[in-house]
Amino acid sequence: MKNQAQSHIPKQFVNLLSYILFFVFGLTLGIILTFHLRNISLNLQLTQFSLSTSNTQSPSPPQFDIENERKMQTGLEDYIRPPSVMHGMSDDELLWRASMVPKIREFPRPWVPKVAFMFLTRQSLIFAPLWDLFFKGNEGLYSIYVHSDPSYNASSESQNSVISGRRIPSKKVEWGKVNMIEAERRLLANGLLDFSNQRFILLSESFGRGRYSHQMYPTIRLEQWRKGSQWFAMDRDLAIEVISDTTYFPVFQNYCSGSCYADEHYLPTFVSIKFPERNSERTLTWVNWTRGGPHPLRYIRTDVTEHFLDQLRSEECRYNENTINTTNVCYLFARKFLPNALDRLLRFAPKIMHFNS
Repeated sequence: MKNQAQSHIPKQFVNLLSYILFFVFGLTLGIILTFHLRNISLNLQLTQFSLSTSNTQSPSPPQFDIENERKMQTGLEDYIRPPSVMHGMSDDELLWRASMVPKIREFPRPWVPKVAFMFLTRQSLIFAPLWDLFFKGNEGLYSIYVHSDPSYNASSESQNSVISGRRIPSKKVEWGKVNMIEAERRLLANGLLDFSNQRFILLSESFGRGRYSHQMYPTIRLEQWRKGSQWFAMDRDLAIEVISDTTYFPVFQNYCSGSCYADEHYLPTFVSIKFPERNSERTLTWVNWTRGGPHPLRYIRTDVTEHFLDQLRSEECRYNENTINTTNVCYLFARKFLPNALDRLLRFAPKIMHFNS
């Protein structure tokens, strides 16, 4: 009995060992087959992808368009061409851009200098037909800029007038207030955007009379205080100085109010202090103060005759008090003609003032 029990134990051990070996063999074979099948699947996918990409034609690289590239390049014309008068610049942006000055004064190509006529008005220019006659035949020699009240609707203006379409971005102006000087600087800055503008003339409906404010001291002293007509003419260099002034203009902004009328004091005072040698000390405009009072004499339709207009053009005068030289070109403009005088001015202008001759 004892020998039979001993022979039975090894037999059970052998059977258990065979089961373990069979299990290990099956597990190993399963792992090997699984890894092998995964490699086959990956290789098949790579082969299919390779075949699909080889059969698809790759897009050709974009062609370089030399002609369009040449058109997009910025040339001199793009730099010197002034923007539309109705641009979107703020006042600060406008003054900054207009203050740019080329260091090389010689222009790189032939050009024609122009005169910038700047009109400061509430609404429409009543004498626009006369100005049309004045400008006729002088195309390419002038530029026009109009500053009017923002509420003014310009659609009623004649589209055939040279004034049409020349309105700049404008703000409300009160006559005698410092915002009138802001409007003048706005007009100058817009004119300076055109490099061909070399002379600048301001023409306005009205101007006032004012007094010195002691709050301006010490930047502006009483003995430096000057008064003159609001209408002016200046060259490009002086125009740049005016729009770039950050010393005297802020003083007027802060302290010129009430009985201080900035429109007739700022420019004469500024030029007298900074550039006295460039002040001609004469007025552009003929006006009749002989009647006395706060306002000059106004002229109606019947006052306008050939003899009267000829008299305005035949006076002799001196440029300033420091010279003995005289000239018969004393005034560029005459003021205080009422709207009903327009038809006679149009009638006599070609003969007396040589408009369109």
